[in-house]
Amino acid sequence: MPTLTINNITVQAPEGATVLEAARAAGIHIPTLCHLPGVHAPGACRVCLVEVEGARTLMASCVTPANEGMRVHTNSLRARNGRRDVVELLLSEHEGDCTTCSRSEDCELRAIAREAGVKDIQYRGERRTTRLDYSTKGLVRDTGKCILCRRCVAVCQDVESVGAIAPQERGFGTYIGPAFHAPLSEVTCVQCGQCSAVCPVGAIGERDQIDEVWRALDNPSLHVVVQTAPAIRAALGECFDLPPGTLVTGKMVSALRRLGFEAVFDTDFSADLTIMEEGHELLARLQGALAGGANKSPLPMFTSCCPAWIQFAEHFAPDMLDNLSTCKSPQQMLGALAKSYYAEKIGKKPEEIFVVSIMPCTAKKFECDREEMRDSGAKDVDVVLTTRELGRMIREAGIDFGSLADEEMDAPLGISTGAADIFANSGGVMEAALRTAYEVVTGRPLPPVQLEPVGKMAGGGVLQASLQVSDALPAWSFLEGQTLNVAVVHGLAHARALIEDIRAGRQSPHFVEVMTCPGGCIGGGGQPRMTTDEVRRARIQAICQEDASKPLRKSHTNPGVTQLYEEYLGTPLGERSHHLLHTHYHPRCFVPKAPAKEKVAPRPHSEVRPEP
Repeated sequence: MPTLTINNITVQAPEGATVLEAARAAGIHIPTLCHLPGVHAPGACRVCLVEVEGARTLMASCVTPANEGMRVHTNSLRARNGRRDVVELLLSEHEGDCTTCSRSEDCELRAIAREAGVKDIQYRGERRTTRLDYSTKGLVRDTGKCILCRRCVAVCQDVESVGAIAPQERGFGTYIGPAFHAPLSEVTCVQCGQCSAVCPVGAIGERDQIDEVWRALDNPSLHVVVQTAPAIRAALGECFDLPPGTLVTGKMVSALRRLGFEAVFDTDFSADLTIMEEGHELLARLQGALAGGANKSPLPMFTSCCPAWIQFAEHFAPDMLDNLSTCKSPQQMLGALAKSYYAEKIGKKPEEIFVVSIMPCTAKKFECDREEMRDSGAKDVDVVLTTRELGRMIREAGIDFGSLADEEMDAPLGISTGAADIFANSGGVMEAALRTAYEVVTGRPLPPVQLEPVGKMAGGGVLQASLQVSDALPAWSFLEGQTLNVAVVHGLAHARALIEDIRAGRQSPHFVEVMTCPGGCIGGGGQPRMTTDEVRRARIQAICQEDASKPLRKSHTNPGVTQLYEEYLGTPLGERSHHLLHTHYHPRCFVPKAPAKEKVAPRPHSEVRPEP
């Protein structure tokens, strides 16, 4: 526990801590750009420079160890001037467009420039070539705005183990992206959006589709409905300066109605429906494996709610595709029902229904455009907006979000249980499935299940548990005395490691939940920035509060779901359910293309500077 002095304040730092960590623990602010707590500390941006007595140069506090007797100054004249010079150099190469940039309100570079007292940029020189990449459904890249902080590289490589982007070339010509200037659509990007969630500027972000939704709302021939994911209600308030974890479910519904949506549905409803289908699918697989039945579908069964995880499996684990649940995600289930069950109820054709989803995820934009997602007779979901996009749309409409009264969602596709709410959190799908499956098998409520966490939240982790089945009802006698092993994974690097263990026989779970984003959907790539561990915990706590406050907390007790089966679907895994609510996946393999002569996309309303 070294003792040092920071700004004449005595600070005791944990062994192995950096000066930055010691300062933050003492409540002393040091600005940073490249640093991601628990994930990334390369000392690349140099914005966190501090003066250390006796040192020849200013030191990057994020990589400088806190040593005994060290005397540090974070706001001396030398430190302030050094940080200002660094920020001015970054700005001199940055293609800002601050008046129109989507990050103008929450740009970390702009905030740090203001904090550093930058009034003018004394350095004038060449700027990097601007390349605009619109090749994927979920993300847009703009290299002219990139400041080479490498945060996106850290999450793509270390947290998600995808490696779609990396620093390319050298010196002034360095850029972040796929090799050979390839677009994201031609590499193994899973479009999770974690890169956009940590980018401090506007170099990468979600593909904005707000105008598409406005056009649909203004089209009198369309009946436009909206669905909202469970994670939105604990994060949307941050777009309007409310504290992280503030539940705004009722205000969100009010805002959506004022935007002009003709019905406001809850993705929680189809989350409950997912549990019914997925739970029965798991029981059918277990029966085949444990009782020697005809259905010998492979175990473990992996959840299929997360579209980035699905893409990851298609790219990196094609041998595991048969292990994926055949259930569509809750988003796609509700879209299919809106254009079939709901359309029939109101006398509309599928193509006359326009379904908008509000999701915490950029990969959902890709998912809704998959060819497999058209079982309703039309595209199941037409447009996906992220939480951030909805926040911008509400402000664009001039709605005073904070003054709105709470309103309820529309029945029957707006009825939900607490089990659906916890889909937002890592482990929530697992718990919701077990609540229903255990009670179906035994007739008794699920006993407390202790999941053992492994790994920090920022980088994801693995949670494992075992559940002993006793007193199974006669229909499920093959489960009597069986021990079911389950696992929960968040962060694709941990999913990759678990898959390798399963292949090697070191792990043998029966059921695995996988979420791409650390903490689950509450930390999704489309959520308000920045999603720190503190913010994740606040959102998780809010979702748990929402679950605890619901009178119904098990998916099979949802009266709307019961009504749906009685009126329309028949039984879980039945013929109509199979057609509308289930799907299949296929391996993906990109054949590298020969490098072509580079084409630089023009930047609207500005000059594109050529490379030297």
